[in-house]
Amino acid sequence: MKTDLTKILAVSGQSGLFLYISATRTGAVVEALADKKRSAVSATSKITSLADISIYTDDEEVKLQQVFLNMKEVLGDNDAPSAKSSPEELKALFEKALPDYDRDRFYVSHMKKVVEWYNALKNYASLDFVNPEEAEEEAAE
Repeated sequence: MKTDLTKILAVSGQSGLFLYISATRTGAVVEALADKKRSAVSATSKITSLADISIYTDDEEVKLQQVFLNMKEVLGDNDAPSAKSSPEELKALFEKALPDYDRDRFYVSHMKKVVEWYNALKNYASLDFVNPEEAEEEAAE
């Protein structure tokens, strides 16, 4: 099954990724990818769809979905390095996956989040993504 990054959420203050289930009067119902537990998230929490995240490069911003695809190409079937890996190891991965990443604005702390998210998607969802155009067509139907 393809993963729709518009429905995969990062919630500030909570570890892991969440699948959007439905809206509530005060926020949203989400399901943790790792353990499938559902919970309510307040609208006051900072909720970000992975589809809305981009990585700075020297010329432009690259959508996170493309970064994940580049990482998959570099890593093959292997997991990404752990977020606890050395900064040098993380930088080496991104130099292969996104060679022109902006070294002044894309920090090691960002790299740690991206590899955590990559591994979560690889282990609990799929790295086969719905194209944004397909998602729009499905929403229109």
